[in-house]
Amino acid sequence: MADHTSVSSSGSAALQAMMAQRVRDTLGSSDRTSEDRFDRVSRLAQRLFGVSSVQIRVFRRDAEWAKSIGAAGRDVGRDEFDRAVADEPGILMVADASEDPRFWDSPAVLADPGIIFFASVPIADSSGQRVGALQLSDSRSRVLTEPEQMLLTEVAAWVQTEVIAQEELSRAAVVQRSLAPRPFAAIDGYEVAGACAPSRAVGGDFYDWYPTGEGAAFTLADVMGKGVGAAIIAATVRAVIRTGARNDDLQSGLGAAWEVLEDDLDRASAFVTMFHARLASDSGLVRYIDAGHGLSFVMRADLTATRLSSTDLPLGLQTDGTFTEHSVVLEPGDSLVSVSDGVLDSFGGSLIGLEEVEAILIDTVTAQEAVDEILRRASEGAEDDVTALVVHRLPA
Repeated sequence: MADHTSVSSSGSAALQAMMAQRVRDTLGSSDRTSEDRFDRVSRLAQRLFGVSSVQIRVFRRDAEWAKSIGAAGRDVGRDEFDRAVADEPGILMVADASEDPRFWDSPAVLADPGIIFFASVPIADSSGQRVGALQLSDSRSRVLTEPEQMLLTEVAAWVQTEVIAQEELSRAAVVQRSLAPRPFAAIDGYEVAGACAPSRAVGGDFYDWYPTGEGAAFTLADVMGKGVGAAIIAATVRAVIRTGARNDDLQSGLGAAWEVLEDDLDRASAFVTMFHARLASDSGLVRYIDAGHGLSFVMRADLTATRLSSTDLPLGLQTDGTFTEHSVVLEPGDSLVSVSDGVLDSFGGSLIGLEEVEAILIDTVTAQEAVDEILRRASEGAEDDVTALVVHRLPA
């Protein structure tokens, strides 16, 4: 294989350092998904060690996940090899499986081509429990040099770091999902539905609702950015807005939120667009503040749409914490709709995209059907978080 770059062919410290940096660069590419980074590291390891197959195996709670590179990837780590890995608490190195009694009857060894060389380095989770392995295999016998063994251990350590990061992200995603509002308590004459699909494990969008004395309050917010940082800010904003649940004055409620969040948002160089509203269920009156969001409208029963005003800057850009309250009335058959800019991006990236959302409202019957269809269509290939909220007043 002329394109393989084997560490043993050089043995130079400079080449070792260069190869190590290539792996760091590959795993450190924050703009790539974890699976993409695993894929690239697997291919890089295949070239580094000059083997026919590399496999990253991770055991999840519900199933095994594997990333394989090379023709023999499907055979790596099975039957006798699996048992040998389980029996070896540390690194397992098999120079020639055809001469090792443990593997004489292994179908993987007897195959053509079979597994002759095999190496497995354990991968642990944040608690130190072994949850997988980085494995190399080849159809010819070989012995890894000491520098190669050190580099293999480094590669496995970088993979382990990524696995632990993904474990932490999964936990964060569970926490964020738990912050989604409970199913909306029924208000006579209304249907309410909302949903959020983060572009990553966690995201910066959120929607919320809670009952008030006269009806209910609704919020849809979008934190600048994606990922864990945006999710932390979103959770903080949600909590602060909820502290004003008993305050009927929208201006003072968001003004208080601005006072609490101003310094944190400034230090994080972040801002939050938000649509926050209160519904008086008897009259259908909706009082709202739109802080730089601008992606809300009322779909009337006659299928015409009324865009709702947005005259204030987002939280984090507002200079004095003063917001303007607007109002609109939901008549029987009307729907209040708010979406995040991830929806707009999926529908062309301009306000014309709201026309597609309007079309979905026309083609669906219930609030839940509308939200489901918005997310289904907007989530296809979405690069940003996608969120939608619909409040529908039933026909008289």
